[in-house]
Amino acid sequence: MASDTQNTSLVGIDSSWGWPLGGALGGALGAAAFGLLMWAFDPDVLAAAIPAIYGLEPVGVVGWAIHVAHGVVLGIAFGFLVTRQPILGIVKTTAETDALSRTGVMSRVVAAGFVFGLAIWAILPLIVLPVWIEALGAQAADDFPATAVESLLGHVLFGTVLGLVFAVTIDLGDRPADSPLEE
Repeated sequence: MASDTQNTSLVGIDSSWGWPLGGALGGALGAAAFGLLMWAFDPDVLAAAIPAIYGLEPVGVVGWAIHVAHGVVLGIAFGFLVTRQPILGIVKTTAETDALSRTGVMSRVVAAGFVFGLAIWAILPLIVLPVWIEALGAQAADDFPATAVESLLGHVLFGTVLGLVFAVTIDLGDRPADSPLEE
């Protein structure tokens, strides 16, 4: 009977594969949505600038593949963070304000994805990318629109889609905020 309760869900937080799969799927779909936005504004970012930050030539769909791979890795990182007790406790806490008390766990996970997208934008393209480009001396990546409004919108879109897919994929609703994650 104990094994039945430990393996009740293949995609829930109790499963060792639930949050990584939810994060990877959300990250891939979020990166695809962000990529479509980038492609609409400046297709050269996906075609040339993203491969250039790794010193690669812009061949075929290499930029798309790298971009989606980034999304998968960041999605798994989001899944790990949001399912750890400190953040999960915040997401599942009983809110004292009327506005927050009307939001459910799913809405809060989507909001956490939004904040994650903002944090990724503030850290990766604004801080890490300039240092990375200077270290590599990548010429094609010099035109990377890190501070552009499109980059901010894209990262927020990525985080929101990531949070939405993660919230739909992973069952966070029936676990009390103070219960352990791993048994």
